[in-house]
Amino acid sequence: MNALTNLIAEIDAIPDVQLYGRVTAVLGMLVEIGGASGALSVGDRCRLPARDGRAVLCEVIGFRNGRALAMPFQALDGIGLGTRAYHVSARPAIHPTAGWLGRVVNAMGEPIDGKGPLPVGPVAQPLRAAPPPAHARQMVGEKINLGVRAINTFASVCRGQRMGIFAASGVGKSVMLSMLARFTSADVNVIGLIGERGREVQEFIHDDLGEEGLRRSVVVVATSDESPLMRRQAANMTMALAEYFRDAEQDVLCMIDSITRVAMAQREIGLSIGEPPASKGYTPTVFSELPKLLERAGPGVGKGTVTGLFTVLVEGDDHDEPIADAVRGILDGHIVLERSIAERGRYPAINILRSVSRTMPDCNAAAENALVGRARSLIACYADMAEMIRLGAYSPGADPATDEAIAYHDRLEAFLSQDQDERADLAAGYAALNEILDGSAGQ
Repeated sequence: MNALTNLIAEIDAIPDVQLYGRVTAVLGMLVEIGGASGALSVGDRCRLPARDGRAVLCEVIGFRNGRALAMPFQALDGIGLGTRAYHVSARPAIHPTAGWLGRVVNAMGEPIDGKGPLPVGPVAQPLRAAPPPAHARQMVGEKINLGVRAINTFASVCRGQRMGIFAASGVGKSVMLSMLARFTSADVNVIGLIGERGREVQEFIHDDLGEEGLRRSVVVVATSDESPLMRRQAANMTMALAEYFRDAEQDVLCMIDSITRVAMAQREIGLSIGEPPASKGYTPTVFSELPKLLERAGPGVGKGTVTGLFTVLVEGDDHDEPIADAVRGILDGHIVLERSIAERGRYPAINILRSVSRTMPDCNAAAENALVGRARSLIACYADMAEMIRLGAYSPGADPATDEAIAYHDRLEAFLSQDQDERADLAAGYAALNEILDGSAGQ
């Protein structure tokens, strides 16, 4: 009955007449449409038939001087003055099914993996859905096994939690995401690769993710050469797919790489319609759109959850740049990857002292919190004295706490290190850490 009701609603939404306007100006990637502005609203889609036979899809992003301002999803070659702009839809949606697992799609929900057409589900899933009401959401659940020992023990993630992964380029971010996708205990992975290089997409899917990870994943791809609308829509597509599996009462691990490139796409859109730039050129709309996207992750009103892991590209290792600062205030914790740790050869290059999970103290047992607290204090003590130790300026026996930290350092570093193909269990991680700290420091 629900499928029939949705079908009737979609049929009723089909207009009785075909509305169209005409292109009155093309300014860079911006198209002005006149003659149909009264029938259009922000977010509506228009189709422009190009002279070479292509159909260019556009989205209305604003209005100026009585004309609609639209931005295309594809190149504007073949579009000229007077080209008709047909009103297509006002509520973009997809029709996913469980048959989408193991597939790679673009921002429009079209298959790009050469495996044939996608199955069509009976229910429409809107691309830009509102998050569940705060008062109706379930609480975050128990801890979820992510398969990475350093995260499981020092920044434990609960089902329905949202975490940021803050990293500069080239510190092993993509490899760590592939480990999470392959090793997690979540039912489904939905992975959004936003603004990636084309070469890196193939490497991630085939080399890093592999057949094991892809089997229970849906990968959404929008490469760096695609339009800002495609890159922004890829993020919404990723969240819409995660919401579909959440509503099917499954636990979903949703990963978007990266939120920074989504913000850059929104900045391009805002600047093109004359929005004033603010901090580092980011427009005010960027900071209003980020919470709308990120809040869609989390527990649902039923049993399903969306556990969100969102990477943030920190330019020049500046963790206080505008997007990193805004995202950190929205999410429930952050994991920091540092280049200096990667240069020492320890992967994943997670800085334990700068990584925080805000739900971890409540979902851990008291003994687990005490164990992690002791390990953190040892790591912090060594970090404070690391320069003096490397220079040989510290004399053993001068400080008992520093001596203890030095004695445990190598074993803790080995604990935090993990091979790309090594799977780490949640309970086994705490047991191994307990064994390290309970053993003799001198051994």
